[in-house]
Amino acid sequence: MEAASTLPFPAPSPVKVLGERVLIDGLDVTDETAVRLVREHPDATKAVEAMIAIGARVLDREHTGADVEYVKAEFERAARELEREFVDRARRVSERLDQKVDEAFGPEHGHVTRALERHFGDGSSVAVQHRVQAVVNDVAVKMREDLRRQFSSDSESNPLAGFQRASLAVIKQTSDQQAERLAAMTSEMTALKVALAELRTEREKADEVAAERDRGTAKGRTYEEAVFEALDAIAVARGDDCDAVGDVRGTGGRKGDVVVAIDACAGPARGRVVFEAKDRKLSKNEAIAELDGALETRNADFAVLVVPSEDELPARTHPLREYNGDKLFVVFDPDDGSRLALEVAYGLARARVLMARDEAGGLDAAAARGEVERAVQAMEDVRRIKSQLTNAANGIESARAILDTMAAGVRAHLSALDALLAPETPEAGPPGL
Repeated sequence: MEAASTLPFPAPSPVKVLGERVLIDGLDVTDETAVRLVREHPDATKAVEAMIAIGARVLDREHTGADVEYVKAEFERAARELEREFVDRARRVSERLDQKVDEAFGPEHGHVTRALERHFGDGSSVAVQHRVQAVVNDVAVKMREDLRRQFSSDSESNPLAGFQRASLAVIKQTSDQQAERLAAMTSEMTALKVALAELRTEREKADEVAAERDRGTAKGRTYEEAVFEALDAIAVARGDDCDAVGDVRGTGGRKGDVVVAIDACAGPARGRVVFEAKDRKLSKNEAIAELDGALETRNADFAVLVVPSEDELPARTHPLREYNGDKLFVVFDPDDGSRLALEVAYGLARARVLMARDEAGGLDAAAARGEVERAVQAMEDVRRIKSQLTNAANGIESARAILDTMAAGVRAHLSALDALLAPETPEAGPPGL
């Protein structure tokens, strides 16, 4: 009898899935890490459950990553195939487009190029620009002809006919007025020429007079001559010698116009006074320098600057006021008819020289200075009254009488000063005031 054979029934699996649960029967785990974690964990069941849960999640992620890598690889392969197919199709489209563009716009056989050449080329007789030019030429010729006919006629159709007639009238009127003005201007020019000739003649005469006046080396010779004549008359009355030296060269130059030698008519000169006549205005520094030069050139003891008016005095100076102890400014106008101011300046300069030299015997210096101050004060009164006479018209006669009286008083003071300064003689005693 044959032995009974064992049927190959499958062994029951230790892992079963029941609903939402997994049953494991007879599970034997030999993994060292798993054994160590279960041994160290206080609850072996929970430790096994945690390891199974964590392992399940790791396996799930590995399966998911594998699926993603597969999808990515498939997508890249499809993209490469699509790019290769797109490049091929784009190349074919480009080649086809180039062919069509060359057929349409080719420089030799393009349809559009031949059409443009036919309609716009310079060599084509039916070109658009030639047709437009022909039309414009025809229109221009017609317009010129129409304008010529319109503007050449005198009818009302010509818009310029009235303007032409008005312009001709205005031109004729303007021409007539210009002719009249030219005639009047010619007459005025003739009169101006006559007047200019007369002025030129008068100027030539004035130049001749000025040349005659300026003849010689000194400037303002006419005024210098008048100053010399007045000084000579004053000097003769006092026994002084008066010389015009403007043309005579002195020590180092020609400065100084008139030199007065005091008491030179009766013997040796007791001093020298130089007078500089100027008919132009100088600055104060220039006037002082001019007088210093005259003192040195003429070897004089006192210098006097004579000018014709107060306006020609140096700036910020006063007449009959001494400067630096040996200079004096005075105003003398020959046309005024009075030489009183010049007499006062002469007397002051003469007194200063004699008092400085102290050559007058028995000279009372205090009395002489008093007379000098009184003479200057009286001269200031004369100047003030003279200014009033110039500015006022009423009371001229009475003012002139007062002026003459004062002038007589000034001359009396000068006479007394001369008496004080006269040299002592054996017959006469000391001079009194």
